[in-house]
Amino acid sequence: MTLYGLENLPYGVFSTAGGVRRIGVRLGSSVLDLSRAEADEQILAGGALRQPTLNVLMSLGRPQRAAVRAQVVELAGAGALTAVPLADATLHLPFDVADYTDFYSSEHHAVNVGRILRPDHPALPPNWKHLPAGYHGRSGTVVVSGVPIRRPSGQLGAGVFGPSQRLDIEAEIGFVVGVPGSRIRTGEFADHVFGVVLVNDWSARDIQAFEYQPLGPFLGKSFATSVSPWVVPLDAFAPVPPPVQDPVPLDYLLPPGSGLDIALTVDWNDTRVSSPPFAQMYWTPAQQLAHLTVNGAGVRTGDLFASGTVSGPDRATQAGSFLELTRNGAEPVRLADGSTRAFLADGDTVTIRATATGIAGGRIGLGSVTGTVVA
Repeated sequence: MTLYGLENLPYGVFSTAGGVRRIGVRLGSSVLDLSRAEADEQILAGGALRQPTLNVLMSLGRPQRAAVRAQVVELAGAGALTAVPLADATLHLPFDVADYTDFYSSEHHAVNVGRILRPDHPALPPNWKHLPAGYHGRSGTVVVSGVPIRRPSGQLGAGVFGPSQRLDIEAEIGFVVGVPGSRIRTGEFADHVFGVVLVNDWSARDIQAFEYQPLGPFLGKSFATSVSPWVVPLDAFAPVPPPVQDPVPLDYLLPPGSGLDIALTVDWNDTRVSSPPFAQMYWTPAQQLAHLTVNGAGVRTGDLFASGTVSGPDRATQAGSFLELTRNGAEPVRLADGSTRAFLADGDTVTIRATATGIAGGRIGLGSVTGTVVA
């Protein structure tokens, strides 16, 4: 079964040579042109599909989105939509990013990082199991897969300025808000979230290490975040039971909401180095959104919030960052060409891919997010 069949149909924005940006869905190795379908009155969407981004479509209420989706599935199944070979399409950032928040919701990642960076202290901070920790990122530096990542410069220590020498990745899952709101309860998650993307939250560990005390991530994180070009609708995923949480969270974080069975892979210069499992995340996406908005802060159409680094219990094969994988550079990784790496070198390419259990029980694809480091 294809990863991009009728049970998936992820949304994206594409163009062909000399053309304008159009909305489409991926079916197999083709992009189906939804903008043209609405212009030809094959689909009734109130103009939401004749846009250069997905934002108007995402802002529709869940019933309206479902009605549009049903039309797309019917026409795609009948072969009635104009298909463009994927090889002939240029894929763009699929939505205008209104805001960006990144969480820290993998217990395995938090423990790994704590043991590496704070060996004389408890691996988990005392508040970690009471709330989904996060930080406010930069929406203006979110880029689509394929955009080169320029190595950032910053303060590396007292009186030392220069390009980062410990450039890293973070393999994450992102959630795109469609319908605005505030003080959103966990049970309202699906009413507000449109879909799911892959995220690479690039990180300059040496800049981060010097700046993050006493506050949090800033220049070590804000230079670039890459996302996949396909937004998989939330309704395409099969829910899985949430994690066991001890202590029991406060009422506004209950019920915890469902998890997702997403399997990620990380390739470093075409060498598979890790396979992180999202299903083992401690805090669920619904809890992240509830915590993000509980103080009255609103979310808007196009807001992106990410899970934080996805890591599993086996650091050697399931780490979602190279900080963990190489133990902060102490255990370099050997790549297929025989070279070794502790952190990213100029010219290195990282590709994160993912599949998930779909609502029909088969596997669906989330595409990939790729970035190449330039000096």
